[in-house]
Amino acid sequence: MNALPIVAVLGATATGKSDLAVRLAEELDGEVVNADALQLYRGMDIGTAKIPPDERRGIPHHLLDVLEVTEEASVSTYQREARAAIAAIRGRGRTPVVVGGSGLYVRALLDDIEFPPTDARLRAQLEARAEAIGAPALHRELAASDPEAAAGIGVHDTRRIVRALEVGQLTGRSFRAFLPRPVHHDPATIQLGLSRPRPLLHARIALRVRRMVEAGLLEETRHLRAQGLERSATARRAIGYEQALAVLAGTMSCADAVSATEAGTRRLVRKQDTWFRRDPRITWLEAGEDLEQLTSAALARVARGSEACITAGGAAEEGGRGQEDGQE
Repeated sequence: MNALPIVAVLGATATGKSDLAVRLAEELDGEVVNADALQLYRGMDIGTAKIPPDERRGIPHHLLDVLEVTEEASVSTYQREARAAIAAIRGRGRTPVVVGGSGLYVRALLDDIEFPPTDARLRAQLEARAEAIGAPALHRELAASDPEAAAGIGVHDTRRIVRALEVGQLTGRSFRAFLPRPVHHDPATIQLGLSRPRPLLHARIALRVRRMVEAGLLEETRHLRAQGLERSATARRAIGYEQALAVLAGTMSCADAVSATEAGTRRLVRKQDTWFRRDPRITWLEAGEDLEQLTSAALARVARGSEACITAGGAAEEGGRGQEDGQE
């Protein structure tokens, strides 16, 4: 087991994750790894509240600005590159501090999740067969080859039936073998969640949106539009940018765009909170206005978590030796 833990700072938008992550990286001699899907995009700075370089306090940040807005983010690619970044950080004797609110990306990085391969030609063939014989008939084929997967997929869910058959034919394994499990990929992982009372969070969201507009969100969106933002299936739908594009197109007023951005962010916060609250491994911290006090509380939790990891690793090692002695 690597002696350096992976410290993850998670939670909803506008809770103050980035500031805490930088402070923890300072205290733990660490480097930050981004786990916000939209902050992967180069140039999407104001609308994603990306921490400016002059506020990073000299702390290296990884997986920021790695995609053009016309490229599509891939969870499996992110998993591979983020884990490589963590390995490199540890190789330098430093502590990885993961920060973000994109639940699927967080889970892909931290949990024991394997992404099965894809084959566009095979998928097209299966989709054509589904169109020709109907989803229920294709589901019966799945039940014959992968009864476990079929039991969990509806007979009319064409997309999942096709995907399960595709995975089975490509790997020879059950589709269910690739379902995510709530088990850390690295046992030395400590998850910290930030929360704020909902009324205070809504006030912070409103302030954040106003500051984004004042900082030049409309100009940033105009520049990104020239780079192909409107052609992106993902980036153009990002909260704030979608509304700014509507303003530039003349289909929404600035005041309506601000209101829509605030409402969309509040909906996102509810989804993020629901996602992360399902994970009992997260230790929740109340994020007040005193960053130093919050940092101290987080460091205390990291210290306890590190001790638990060391104890668990030692117990596992002793158990292994005991088994070897018994065999001898």
